[in-house]
Amino acid sequence: MSGVWVFNQNGVIRLVENPQAETSSGHGSRRKALVHLPTGQVMSSYSCLEQILTGLGWERYYGGDPDLFQFHKRSSIDLISLPRDFSRFNSVYMYDIVIKNPNIFHVRDM
Repeated sequence: MSGVWVFNQNGVIRLVENPQAETSSGHGSRRKALVHLPTGQVMSSYSCLEQILTGLGWERYYGGDPDLFQFHKRSSIDLISLPRDFSRFNSVYMYDIVIKNPNIFHVRDM
């Protein structure tokens, strides 16, 4: 059982199992985008993302899984692992990048 607990207008609490389905916009789940905050640029490809990550001190890591596109920083133990196919790049990977690069990236609804 998972979901979100919501208070009705009469003060009764109920479990909403799919909160996206009950949004006022009616769009259901929205697409997420990774945004580079200093420039406002939306990451639309790995080449854009790689250019920014390289500028932040990340280096390509080639020693891992060949199905992953990976970056590491010499100054830390962090490793960013992304699916090789950009169409599979979703919010889980985006938030991983945000956590490892505070105040540089943000995930937004599109």
